[in-house]
Amino acid sequence: MRAIFATLVASTAMIGAAHAATIYPIDRATILNGSPFDFKVEFKSVVKPEDVKITVNGQDYKAVFGADAQFIAEEKGKEDKVLGSALLLRNAKLAAGSYKVEASAGSETKSVTWDVYATADKPVAKNIIFFLGDGLSVAHRTGARIMSKGMTEGKANGHLNMDSLDRMAFIGTSSTNAIATDSANTMSAYMTGHKAAVNALGVYADRTPSTLDDPKVETIAEALRRTTKKSIGIVSNSEIEDATPAAVVSHTRARADKAEIVGMMFNVKPDVILGGGSAYFLSKSVPGSKRKDDKDYIAEFKNAGYTLATSKTELDAAAGANPSKLLGLFHTGNMDTILDRKFLKKGTVDKFPDQPGLVDMTKVALDQLAKNKDGFFLMVEGASIDKMSHPMDWDRAMYETIEFDQAVGIGMEFAKNNPDTLVIVTGDHTHGVSVIGTVDDDKPGTEMREKVGVYADAGYPNYEDKDGDGFPDKVDVSRRLAVFSSNFPDYYETFRPKMDGPFEPAIQNEKKQYVANEAYKNVPGAVFREGNLPRSADTAVHAVDDIVLQSTGPGSAGFKGYMEQSDVYKVLADAFAIGAPKAK
Repeated sequence: MRAIFATLVASTAMIGAAHAATIYPIDRATILNGSPFDFKVEFKSVVKPEDVKITVNGQDYKAVFGADAQFIAEEKGKEDKVLGSALLLRNAKLAAGSYKVEASAGSETKSVTWDVYATADKPVAKNIIFFLGDGLSVAHRTGARIMSKGMTEGKANGHLNMDSLDRMAFIGTSSTNAIATDSANTMSAYMTGHKAAVNALGVYADRTPSTLDDPKVETIAEALRRTTKKSIGIVSNSEIEDATPAAVVSHTRARADKAEIVGMMFNVKPDVILGGGSAYFLSKSVPGSKRKDDKDYIAEFKNAGYTLATSKTELDAAAGANPSKLLGLFHTGNMDTILDRKFLKKGTVDKFPDQPGLVDMTKVALDQLAKNKDGFFLMVEGASIDKMSHPMDWDRAMYETIEFDQAVGIGMEFAKNNPDTLVIVTGDHTHGVSVIGTVDDDKPGTEMREKVGVYADAGYPNYEDKDGDGFPDKVDVSRRLAVFSSNFPDYYETFRPKMDGPFEPAIQNEKKQYVANEAYKNVPGAVFREGNLPRSADTAVHAVDDIVLQSTGPGSAGFKGYMEQSDVYKVLADAFAIGAPKAK
């Protein structure tokens, strides 16, 4: 009898869940006081408007929001399939407080709770520098420290800049639709205070097929434009419209909407924009353009008062000319890694020989933004830590981490001279990467696998930095770090740095499956590794592990313990007091 009753309860619960409406923002959303957001209710069936009842804390929603929502009788999906009815209210706002939202129509019901929070009345920080190492995992930091500083008798011979930041938190990275994550939804949570779905930026991913009509939430750049006179800067060595920099300004369910993201960036007009990705700024008639229209955003930005730089030489000249706004586009795509740019001259360095580095761009951005007496928000991304970790090109990933840390050092020096600056260093997600020991070419035998040293056999690598630039003078030393991923497609492990250009572990076969790239098959000592990922994966993937956030300066005490990425935004907002209960 108990079993029958339990089955009945479970069945009833499943039926109820199947006919539940959906509300955006989602349950347990945290919303900044006075920050505009889109309110949407999706019903799974077609309902009549007179049957719809929506209350907020027991009151009719119109009384609370002060506006009537648009009723959509039949919301359409792909091939005009009717998905159900919906209500949509753009640019809703709420004052600080706790809210319970209840929606019903016929048998469909749904309730969510929101926490609308206020910030302090007065800001504690004038400036915020937000350093984002894309994919930055603990192993990247460990490897970069050993390669850059060395180690003697178990103690590091020096510390990374980020090691000295005095406030720390563990950060959860999962998305609204999966425990796994990508750079879009993770950075979006940092920059909006709202969790998002994989690939989404500044929106809750709804059921409609369009990627550009989903319920929006305010980004930090928009909040600063709405409430302050602060300057805004975005620096990345990726395409500037890639997921991480895009999250500062944009609203789309698909991070691949890069042409549209350029338009969104233009709408916000950050004062400093430095990175790659010029292909999405160029009209389709220009060779190398990736736009499908005739929009010329280079001209648009120039007409809006921006000084354009396309090389390090031009960047230095532009910075010296004291521009009011600065746009630097140094590559049609992602900028080359520092290992290729400075040491090996591989990748696309022959096509773009005068690219600035992350340190160069950070220096210029800080110099420009610091001219604003009201302060600034600067986001600096070390993008290729991630872009080289996906293909398991660990040497490039570690060199990228060193360069990222040197940029952090520039930010910390600025904060030392400007103590009203909050400095944050974190990643957006992790990779399944570990440093397990060393690979020693001088060990006897021809099998590279047998040259991997673990435990006492590992010893220490023999990198040298004779010129004192913080990078190993050679990457292909005889005894180097052994770094591996916990996840991978089929590939050939060579146990060596990739001296001819970034690693491409897997390629597609005629069945559209990814198989080991045979270009590495005959490398002496190479070992075939059968993958543990689906055959649709061409590289290693992100891990679900927590990431580490470190910070220093005014407001940094808000970072502690375990936090969701959306919680980080509250600390940023509080430091700038952009959600004060009273209008400033």
